[in-house]
Amino acid sequence: MKSSDSRSAASLRQRLDIWDLLIRFVLLAASMACLLPFIHVVAKSLSDDAYVIAQKVFLVPQGFTLEAYSKIFADASILRSLYVSVIVTVLFTIIGMIVTICAAYPLSRPQLKGRTVLTFIFLFTLYFGGGIIPDYMLVNSLGMLDTIWSLVLPLSFSAFNLLILRSSIASNIPISLEESARIDGAGHFRILVSVVLPLSKPILATLSLFYAVGRWNAYQDALFYIKQNVDLRPLQLKLYYLVVQASESFQLEATTVQLSNPEVLKASVVVFATLPIICVYPFIQKYFVQGVMLGSVKG
Repeated sequence: MKSSDSRSAASLRQRLDIWDLLIRFVLLAASMACLLPFIHVVAKSLSDDAYVIAQKVFLVPQGFTLEAYSKIFADASILRSLYVSVIVTVLFTIIGMIVTICAAYPLSRPQLKGRTVLTFIFLFTLYFGGGIIPDYMLVNSLGMLDTIWSLVLPLSFSAFNLLILRSSIASNIPISLEESARIDGAGHFRILVSVVLPLSKPILATLSLFYAVGRWNAYQDALFYIKQNVDLRPLQLKLYYLVVQASESFQLEATTVQLSNPEVLKASVVVFATLPIICVYPFIQKYFVQGVMLGSVKG
């Protein structure tokens, strides 16, 4: 009997080991699929133009040079686009989080009458939208074309993030805490600031990252709304114009860069635009992981 039990246990461990190896392999393959293209772009940005033309650059730079980055820092328009992207991303994230918090907290409280209908209205916008033409007409009628607010206000609220924060507050902050604070004389705003927000740091950090990364990577709205005022073009729109450039020369603000292959400059701008988000992520990684795990099975 003991021999049979030991054989079954060994067989079970073997099956678990096979699944464990399979899961590890899938995760490794997915990680490499995300990491290797970025390493390839970094290698191209640090390689000599002749090696890139000959398509000899894969994961290791060939003919190491920082010439492409020196051209970026010598171009005032790219640095100005970086400054615009930083300002827009910070404003967008702050305004988006304030609006999301102020909407999610009352919707999470059962004493709010009609909260089911209001939640459905927000949910409805996730499935149906007016499209870019009504959005453009609205921005134009508000006089926000060619202003920084056209990049901040129209997309500064996400119904998806609202529903996530509402569910998190409702499931993780008991009503008893709010009732205790109200007995002590606290109002809704004091409860929000002193009770709800401190207990919601993980999900707030997660949603802030969603807002910041989404705004940092966006360029389509700037393509539509920023036409005349080229000083307000964000870095991603600058990158877009470089990518679609058909000629082999790039008109920079101070000089004309003649390249037989523009891929080196494109790769360097991609790396230049990606580094700020990569530098910010480690500081909020702890809260981000906690926020992603909210709602999981707790033992």
